[in-house]
Amino acid sequence: MKRLVYLSILCVLLIIPAQTVGATECAPQAGPVNPSLLDSLRQGGYILYVRHGEATAGEDQPNLELGDCSTQRNLSGEGRRQAEAFGEAIRRLHIPVQSPVLAGPLCRTRETAELAFGEENVQIDPFWIRIYRLSGDVTPSEREAALAALTSILEKTPPLGTNQVIVAHSFPKGVGLDEIPNLGTVVVKPKGQGRGYEVAGRISLAELLSAR
Repeated sequence: MKRLVYLSILCVLLIIPAQTVGATECAPQAGPVNPSLLDSLRQGGYILYVRHGEATAGEDQPNLELGDCSTQRNLSGEGRRQAEAFGEAIRRLHIPVQSPVLAGPLCRTRETAELAFGEENVQIDPFWIRIYRLSGDVTPSEREAALAALTSILEKTPPLGTNQVIVAHSFPKGVGLDEIPNLGTVVVKPKGQGRGYEVAGRISLAELLSAR
């Protein structure tokens, strides 16, 4: 018991150095990505729903304008690095991506997609602002309509041999695809129009970067 207490105190004392160097037993470690899931992604047929990178620059204003980044919360320097690393990992792992990649209209989702896949390969889809709004004040009927439309999108199978990437927002806890960390990926397997979809897996950015 004394040893456990000592170790707990030691972890607390080491938390700042652990965050700095990223390498102690107290720091969380990225788990391996299921090899069979990676093999399946290389074959195509999935939708990769990705949350934007870390966005701590500024804040969303009450008068938010989609075309004016100064009225929005934007990617930090770390968020930009995350986006670039995400795209590099997808290419390194030979995961085929359908063009164009779809991105929400807010600056942080658009910039994440462009940094990861190139501006010329990104198409802005205004639908995803409805997912962003789920975390605010929406009526039950608005939520239900947005989730029904989401299902209609996620049940569409991408062209043979490729995967559709969508860069958008997290969801409220227990809603839709649930909470998603920065640059976290929800791997969706469409079942076909009118048949719904299933979540085949979830991959954090750290897990993706360590995958082989």
